[in-house]
Amino acid sequence: MDEAISLFVPGRLCLFGEHSDWAGQNKVFNSDIKEGRAIVTGIEQGIYALAYRSDRFEFISDVSGEDSSFSCAMEKDALREVARNGGFFSYVAGVASYMCEWYRVGGVRLEVTKMDLPMKSGLSSSAAVCVLVTRAFNELYHLHLNTLGIMNIAYWGELRTPSRCGRLDQACAFGTNPVSMVFDGNEVDVDRITIKKPLYYVIADLMSEKDTVKILADLNSGYPYPKNEKDRCLHEALGDDNLDITARAIRLMNEGDTEGLGKLMTEAQKLFDEKVAPMCPEELTSPVLHRTLQDPECVRLSYGGKGVGSQGDGTIQFLAKDEESQKELRDYLHDKLGMTSHIFTLRPKTMVNKAVIPVAGFGTRLYPETRGVKKEFCPVVDRDGLVKPAILVLLEELDEIETIKEIALILNRDERQYYEDFFFKPLPDSHYDHLTKRQQEYEKKIGDIAKKIRFIYQEEQKGFGHAVYQTKEFAGGEPVLLLLGDTIYSSNTNVSCTQQLIEAYSECGQSMVALQKVPIELVSNFGVFAGTWDNKEQTVMKVSKVIEKPTEQEAADFLSVEREGKGDNYFGAFGSYILSPEVYNRLQTAVDNNIVNSKGEVELTDALAYVGEKYGLMGAVIDGESFDLGNPEAYRNAVANFGRVIQDRN
Repeated sequence: MDEAISLFVPGRLCLFGEHSDWAGQNKVFNSDIKEGRAIVTGIEQGIYALAYRSDRFEFISDVSGEDSSFSCAMEKDALREVARNGGFFSYVAGVASYMCEWYRVGGVRLEVTKMDLPMKSGLSSSAAVCVLVTRAFNELYHLHLNTLGIMNIAYWGELRTPSRCGRLDQACAFGTNPVSMVFDGNEVDVDRITIKKPLYYVIADLMSEKDTVKILADLNSGYPYPKNEKDRCLHEALGDDNLDITARAIRLMNEGDTEGLGKLMTEAQKLFDEKVAPMCPEELTSPVLHRTLQDPECVRLSYGGKGVGSQGDGTIQFLAKDEESQKELRDYLHDKLGMTSHIFTLRPKTMVNKAVIPVAGFGTRLYPETRGVKKEFCPVVDRDGLVKPAILVLLEELDEIETIKEIALILNRDERQYYEDFFFKPLPDSHYDHLTKRQQEYEKKIGDIAKKIRFIYQEEQKGFGHAVYQTKEFAGGEPVLLLLGDTIYSSNTNVSCTQQLIEAYSECGQSMVALQKVPIELVSNFGVFAGTWDNKEQTVMKVSKVIEKPTEQEAADFLSVEREGKGDNYFGAFGSYILSPEVYNRLQTAVDNNIVNSKGEVELTDALAYVGEKYGLMGAVIDGESFDLGNPEAYRNAVANFGRVIQDRN
């Protein structure tokens, strides 16, 4: 049997905006309907599985409550028949039939190893199963689907079953990240949401009953055209009122106002009770839900709460005040109220607090200048008109990023004195006194930058990847920003190139390479990356292919990317990266097992390619220009254009 691929798909929780997905879809019939918007997140509970290639479609599980396994020929008609018949396996068959019909794929064997996602609790277990199957086909057969593509196929696959899922259910494809989903007729837009502080949620099964089919039928009766006052209130609640609530929720999450977010949950529930519940009072009066929301102990431990999914007496969610309150509330709901309860925490993406810059090496291509001056100290004119060593331009850009606290320079041990003299040796008074006031202020800035510098030594010259590996202990299991010592950057915006990369990472949380568009005749000078776009602006790419310095033919055959409706775009490394712990682990494997190129060097590109295949690698197209200083022609260009480009742009 082929090597297995490990998969995990979380359940999803709608934090705000339930029902707005199907309401917004009705805009295709009534243009006066406002678009829907929901804030949805994956949770910590989900489905774990191993996926293999197979001649058939097989799904093996002991968590369905029915048969423990399902097997079918990889034929669309047979699979569609299973999907139509309903039941647990209809979902997996629906997706498999869609893949069989529209893609050139073989079979899949999926073995569910663990499932801690509650069934039928408003957490979209069926959607998670559909996303799981889609991801298995995508990764096993290298279909290069982006996250939105996976979400859409999971939705279309579930529509082949008796289920009538909403468009927000498959948001679990985005993992345990909060996203804003906008439903405008048949169009769906998804944007990740950045949170500033941890959010401690508790979810509980109210252990009561509700009729979801009746709820949806009664609410749908008010669309697409309102016929009476109750219908008009429903349109307001799922339209303008919902857009206001969700906009405020995104702002509060961005600002880290946890208490305000909890109060907004309570406000959203009140709005639902006043304007939506009258459409189906038998199911949405929800006595158990409201009794639990008003329970004094629940009020004490939380900032607010509301119903989940279609609402009714199904599932409840609370935003606890802190981690201790979260655990106490979970236990109270379970032990005192007899409810099955779970916790999950939304945390800010790990901040990038450390940077590394390799500067070891003689600089042969700049000989004979490098007999006396390290290439990183070759001068350029910066945007402020000061003549600076290139390394200082880089360090100053890092110093302006608030989160960067430590910077490691990777150098040869005998080069340390060079840096000590420049950054740590005070300027003699006879020189300092001749500086202008502006220059004296900058001298202090050099001292402030020096406080962040650490030295790490590369005892042997075994390639770029080997140099980076020397900082594994410095990284300490955190994401690390990597810059090249002989490259400087010029942004086209008021956000520096390095800050652009960090902001892209904060949304994705995966290893990331900065990219720039390069003409095909220059691809042999770059590591070139290809993949599928992961955002509608086509600035963030899910990387699926990496080739170091390809030929033009290799690039044309394997690395072309369509962008803005045009093919034959090629994206090379910009000169900066964010490395996850997985990259360092792969570099260690390469060092320990002598995995090297033909020159005996450990390559970073190989480690990135491995991590991309196993864990995922993202690319961010930077709005700016990088200037290589490592060879005479590039250095000539940098000296002539770097400072001038920035000044002209200003």
